[in-house]
Amino acid sequence: MSKGTLVLSIQGGADNWSPQRWIERFNAVGHGRKVVLLPEQISDPDDVHYAAVWKPQPGVLAAFRNLRAIFNLGAGVDALMADPTLPKVPIVRVAVDDLTGRMTEYVVLHVLIHHRQQLSLRDDQSRKLWQPGAQWAAGAVTVGIMGLGTLGRDAAEVLRRMGFRLVGWSNSAKTMDGVECFSGRDGLAPFLAKTHILVCLLPLTAETRHILNRRLFEKLARNSPLGGPVLINAGRGGLQVEADILSCIEDGTLLAATLDVFETEPLPTNSPLWSHPRVIVTPHNAADTDADAISAYVAEQIARFEAGEPLRNVVDVTRGY
Repeated sequence: MSKGTLVLSIQGGADNWSPQRWIERFNAVGHGRKVVLLPEQISDPDDVHYAAVWKPQPGVLAAFRNLRAIFNLGAGVDALMADPTLPKVPIVRVAVDDLTGRMTEYVVLHVLIHHRQQLSLRDDQSRKLWQPGAQWAAGAVTVGIMGLGTLGRDAAEVLRRMGFRLVGWSNSAKTMDGVECFSGRDGLAPFLAKTHILVCLLPLTAETRHILNRRLFEKLARNSPLGGPVLINAGRGGLQVEADILSCIEDGTLLAATLDVFETEPLPTNSPLWSHPRVIVTPHNAADTDADAISAYVAEQIARFEAGEPLRNVVDVTRGY
């Protein structure tokens, strides 16, 4: 009996994330399952039972009538949600410890960079100035995390252990030890009013697109020991309005920003974000997950599913995450 073909549709990626490397690793963990990289011709489309994808072209999966599940190889599923021809089958998001750990590393690193005034110290170094200033304790700073899913909760737990005050905001009500939680439209303003460093880990949906804009930044706490609010966005580029980020840094509404994601990727070379002294740019690598761990995760999910167990981490398509 055929195990059912696994098709791969992967846009972009180099080196360890190249499409050919994905073929090799899925062949290694697939226990003889046929693996096909689109747009390679498939002799029997009806034998395709699974798809593993990253930003597939719209319509590329529509021909597979017997598709049983789609596995998204990255954390964000907004590219899939934008395809009206997508088969009505479960969409499974990546949820591996490696991804969570790497995102927590990134968030903690950049919270500490701003908390310990590293941008100013780096500028002093470039000018050969020895001028240590006052350094406040972690407990003097409130980190606000937008998005209290797996990634947000793990980052909050580590920051809490370091002594930071934590507030969190999510679309639906959540509770978490050591974190003052807010939710929904009514909870956003009071959450922002307490936030010194804003960490955004939200998914990109119709409701969250361009949520990181001037109106939101103006509601952040103005009593930060840092001298002004800081933005860290490691969610999705479509969450932010980059012109607003730049203008808000220029007029003091924001003190600084760390950005791992952008409206256009790769970030165009003429973007002023590259050279702004109060902006840290990273190339969408906050949670650049071990691809071997992802392929093993997909293979395990398929094996469980074919043994009659439910798929885990299925996307709620009505919410978009």
